[in-house]
Amino acid sequence: MDQNRLITMANQIAGFFEPYSEEEAIEGVEQHIKSFWEPRMREQLQAVLTDHPDSLLPVVRKAAARLA
Repeated sequence: MDQNRLITMANQIAGFFEPYSEEEAIEGVEQHIKSFWEPRMREQLQAVLTDHPDSLLPVVRKAAARLA
């Protein structure tokens, strides 16, 4: 998957959880990615977390770190 598309998708998921508390949002993003993203996409997210962490919203960075 295109890296920019993956970043957009991850940040959109975080946007959905924006009204929730930070912990609920992190858990929601983590669970969504775990449940609906294929392993290859999760690996790409880890690469983005390492190479371009500022492109991800803080909630996504924290959720991705938990998935690592």
